[in-house]
Amino acid sequence: MADEGFNDPRLAAVYDPLDPDRRDLDAYIGMVEEFGARRVLDVGCGTGVFALALAERGVEVVGVDPASAALDVARGKPGAERVRWIHGDATELPPLCVDLVTMTANVAQQIVEADAWRGTLRGAHAALRPGGRLVFETRDPARRAWEEWNRQASYAVTEVAGVGAIESWVEVTRVEGQLVSFRWTYVFAADGLTLTSDSTLRFRERAEIEAELAGQGFVVEDVRDAPDRPGREFVFVAGREPGSR
Repeated sequence: MADEGFNDPRLAAVYDPLDPDRRDLDAYIGMVEEFGARRVLDVGCGTGVFALALAERGVEVVGVDPASAALDVARGKPGAERVRWIHGDATELPPLCVDLVTMTANVAQQIVEADAWRGTLRGAHAALRPGGRLVFETRDPARRAWEEWNRQASYAVTEVAGVGAIESWVEVTRVEGQLVSFRWTYVFAADGLTLTSDSTLRFRERAEIEAELAGQGFVVEDVRDAPDRPGREFVFVAGREPGSR
């Protein structure tokens, strides 16, 4: 399931200017170079920021996302013709043979259902060449990041070109076990319209993720820190076993 913020055309259109700091992607670009990946599958590509950055560097990229509004934004950007865009998710991919599969930002945690998560890992495994890698991040649940998600800490007014001022803030709506639900609110000053986007993330434990990866034919090569959030995230590097199917 795609978040409402990516499915609503008006919210998808302002997603990038409301979240312009994408230094979190630098580590992924670095890993593409580190592993010599020339073919990349970006799962949950959203508005295409990462996919287009790779394509600009000459990497062959496939971007897949279940949110049609986000893909419409991605397809409208300069250089979009260099990327193969797919509306869907990793459980229903065409035959691929890529060097690297990525899930940046919140993508892995947005896949909250157990069957969907395992299906995503199977899809990533099938898309990789033998010896290829899956790279993704997930927040360390011990850091309880959601306790900082409130209006006081997140309230902002952003001036968006051609749109006007937009007020935005986030509030947690429910915490139940590993699941944390929250709501972003957006108020468009130009016409007074208020839109909301509800999301849920699953905060999986490291050992649980490692076991799931092993069960789907991956070998965990490394668990790194996220440079933009030191001490707060796990960045998994998992290789597809050369002999696995």
